Amino acid sequence: MLNAKVEKAINDQINAELYSSYLYVAMSNHCSQINLPGAAHWMRMQAVEELTHVSKFSDYINDRQGTVTLGAIDAPPSSWDSPIAIFEESYNHEVMVSGMINALVDVAMSVSDHATVNFLQWFVGEQVEEEASVDEIVQKLKLVGQADGGIFMIDRELAGRALTLPPGTLGA
Repeated sequence: MLNAKVEKAINDQINAELYSSYLYVAMSNHCSQINLPGAAHWMRMQAVEELTHVSKFSDYINDRQGTVTLGAIDAPPSSWDSPIAIFEESYNHEVMVSGMINALVDVAMSVSDHATVNFLQWFVGEQVEEEASVDEIVQKLKLVGQADGGIFMIDRELAGRALTLPPGTLGA
């Protein structure tokens, strides 16, 4: 049985992950509008990845005889000043999500819910990867500055992103 405090915290995280997906859809749309199809693809894959997190959290609550409770999702921004601004916001968002995952681990530890602490370790590692992935793109964008050729080369690289789904999520 899932502790009520832990259940609420995971439900809050589900809503945060849904917002993350929504944010990445908005970023993808903006990248399409400014003719960066590779960045749009990268953001679209990120949106789908966030939904896999929702699936993992939802399955966990259900496996522990809890109740998934969905809440309202705030509207994300719809435009950014530059490609680097989009990816910097993405990086800052992932840092924030990492903090939320860490706080979720703290909640589980505070009630000695070792099963949930164990479950959350996947997300702790995932957030390290998320931050590093976006930071690499930010650093490349900083290197090329506003050189159009450099931005388009990075955009072409971003178009190659493939999505690897975790086992047991969305058909994986």
